[in-house]
Amino acid sequence: MIRGEKVGLRARHEDDVAVLHAELYDDVRTQALADSAPWRPIRADAEKSPYAVGEHSDDIAYFSVVELGTGALAGEALLWGIDTYNRRAHLGLSVLPAKRGLGLGTDIVRALCAYGFAVRGLHRLQIETAAANTAMIHAGQRAGFTVEGTLRRSAWGYGEFTDEVILGLLDDEWKALADG
Repeated sequence: MIRGEKVGLRARHEDDVAVLHAELYDDVRTQALADSAPWRPIRADAEKSPYAVGEHSDDIAYFSVVELGTGALAGEALLWGIDTYNRRAHLGLSVLPAKRGLGLGTDIVRALCAYGFAVRGLHRLQIETAAANTAMIHAGQRAGFTVEGTLRRSAWGYGEFTDEVILGLLDDEWKALADG
């Protein structure tokens, strides 16, 4: 398990799937804005659930997020588009509705950074998020990410194009934050 101050990132368990599916995927509006693929009605018990425990892949790492104090499931996190040649990846997270507003987002981002930089030896991590997703933008900034720009109306979600904000963090910046 990768441990933060409040949360841990662990392997996805089969019993996590139904909870994540019901509370994150079945929130159609939020899912449509968070994913690059269109929402489709998929049963939680289906192999095609985006939270299903699948085969190992070198270009994506899925985690379930748990609160360290209670062990309760708090959401999901991932590194995706892992490029070992250029040593970069993208990160994403979703917090269960009942766990939002508790300050877990920044801790999740920091734990993903520890995995990406210390475990995987990456050089750069990147966040792309809807400009309206101020919680993710603030979590990234509190974890040391720099806003690098905005892609105007670049993402389609729930009937409209939205701006995406790009944030980046380099390994030497992360090390300086960890040492300071």
